[in-house]
Amino acid sequence: MIKGRHKDDVLFVPFHTTIDIKEGLVYINQVMKGINLEYTETIDLVFNMDLSNNKLTGGIPPEITELTLLVGLNLSHNHLNGSIPDSIGKMKALNSIDFSDNQFTGMIPPSLAALNFLSYINFSYNNLSGRIPSGNQLQTLNDPSIYAGNTDLCGAPLSNNCSDHESPPATKEKIYKDADEPKNLWFYVDIMCGFITGFWGIIGVLVFKKQWRQKLFMTAEVTIDKVYVAVTVRASKIKRSIEAK
Repeated sequence: MIKGRHKDDVLFVPFHTTIDIKEGLVYINQVMKGINLEYTETIDLVFNMDLSNNKLTGGIPPEITELTLLVGLNLSHNHLNGSIPDSIGKMKALNSIDFSDNQFTGMIPPSLAALNFLSYINFSYNNLSGRIPSGNQLQTLNDPSIYAGNTDLCGAPLSNNCSDHESPPATKEKIYKDADEPKNLWFYVDIMCGFITGFWGIIGVLVFKKQWRQKLFMTAEVTIDKVYVAVTVRASKIKRSIEAK
């Protein structure tokens, strides 16, 4: 919820605009180009919202993104924080966005690329991070100053290369991999020790126990003889069967 300076349940914002909350209804009076505009239940028809240069705190209410006819949204020079709602991409009519000089964090929503009428944006001097989205109108907004003051942002039009920002996770992964290498080494050592112990345990018994060795060879010889006899008998039967046909 956005909170700001208020008096008698009236929230004052610049440019001769007031938001008055009475009996659960929202009344907005805005003077634009000398014309007094009043919105009550038709607040969804608002086409310009300028709440800049106040002392607003908190996050952006997700309900704002339901104002699909909004052309201009200015929340600059406040103390707003939290992330920018990804649902801002639903505000298809937006032409101007100014969120500068706040304390917003997280990534700039990729859904902004879906806005085809953007001609002005300003996200400078926040705590935003990650890759700057691209596509559609965002490609034409190539002034680096609109992203200034966000040291963790990367990608065009900034000079910060996103690969430089993405390298620490790779380094971290390498550290984990290096840490696992000693464990893998001991795993293979254990396997080799087990194989050597088992192999030489059997061979050693056969080498040093003559009686066992003779018994093993006799068993092997008897087995081979049985296999040979069985194969010979089977082959003879097959041969006779073929000749009979």
